Amino acid sequence: MDPHATEEHAARTARLQAALEDRKLSGALLLHAVDVFYLSGTRQNGALWVPARGAPVLLVRKSFARARRESAVADVRPFPPSKELAGTLGTSGPIGTPFDALPVATFDWWRRQLPGVEWADLSATLREQRAVKSPAELAVLRSGGARLAAVLADLPRFLRAGMSELELSAEVESRLRRVGNEGAPRLRAFNAELYGGLAVAGASAAEPGFFDGPVVGSGLHAAYPVGASSRAIGAGEPVLVDYTGVFAGYVVDATRTAVVGRLAPELARAFEVSLSIQDAVVRALRPGAIPTDLWELAKGLAEGAGLGEHFMGPKGDQARFVGHGVGLELDELPVLAPGAKAPLAAGHVVALEPKFVFPGLGAVGIENTWAVTEGGGEKLTTAPDDLLHA
Repeated sequence: MDPHATEEHAARTARLQAALEDRKLSGALLLHAVDVFYLSGTRQNGALWVPARGAPVLLVRKSFARARRESAVADVRPFPPSKELAGTLGTSGPIGTPFDALPVATFDWWRRQLPGVEWADLSATLREQRAVKSPAELAVLRSGGARLAAVLADLPRFLRAGMSELELSAEVESRLRRVGNEGAPRLRAFNAELYGGLAVAGASAAEPGFFDGPVVGSGLHAAYPVGASSRAIGAGEPVLVDYTGVFAGYVVDATRTAVVGRLAPELARAFEVSLSIQDAVVRALRPGAIPTDLWELAKGLAEGAGLGEHFMGPKGDQARFVGHGVGLELDELPVLAPGAKAPLAAGHVVALEPKFVFPGLGAVGIENTWAVTEGGGEKLTTAPDDLLHA
């Protein structure tokens, strides 16, 4: 384990312990793999016990050998028999655990092993801590953002009329893999899933669907109704390529709009409006800004341009946000959405995605990943935002 990484994880643990002390909890039991990784540095199958005072203990089912090699936590043990769990944790008061990512069956099992323990929800505490990225995390996100953006900037080299959405997505995914993309992004929300991104064009880009985003795509089957279809891309159709990249576990998110030939004037104008919305919101991505105000700013600009019914999805299926936090998961805090009133902080990282959807015609828009700074948003997906012509 790199000593700097050890210091990073120790600082994360100390912040969590301070929150546990404030809430008068004896400790935190972390069971969700991403939370365990955030605090320990290893994503193996196990549970992490963080006492309010004292050293954390990582209990590992598999692989113990790899966890011991990777972990920033010094005390790594094989997962004990059930009858020994209470003694291993040494609990003497209420325990916190994030309820938002804990299946009921798993929770019931732990309650049986630790009878009489009072449980408290740590979801907001941990998500708010993870939302503020450290300098080390920002460095990882900058590197990943540059790699993702470079792949999307190359779209004109391989996009052509007649290729299918599936062929285009395969090209993007292959190139992302070559620059080190680690896999599909992790999502915290129940039943949320995404292969890695979507490459969609024309009418299929305007297809409504379950995924909580402005553009969903038709997909290949009702069993996985999101992303690219087998439909051929036509000349003059807007092609929207929205992809994530995962590097060192951290997700970056970006979208570029492309066309083979020329866009219809209505779509070209909407694309320019998306850029102007991005510019306005980015200037306001400063500590202290209120997310719901930024949502209202974006929505107001869309409505002022006469495009309100197309903003962030097809009419009747519009997403109720214009930006979302990213980090170890794709759906982190903060969210630029109605009612989100917790102020932005330096170190928050937001994927800002003003988009417009026109049923029968397609979707256009822009998305970049930004860090909140005193001077406004710092662009992490560093490539030009221009409409790409193939």
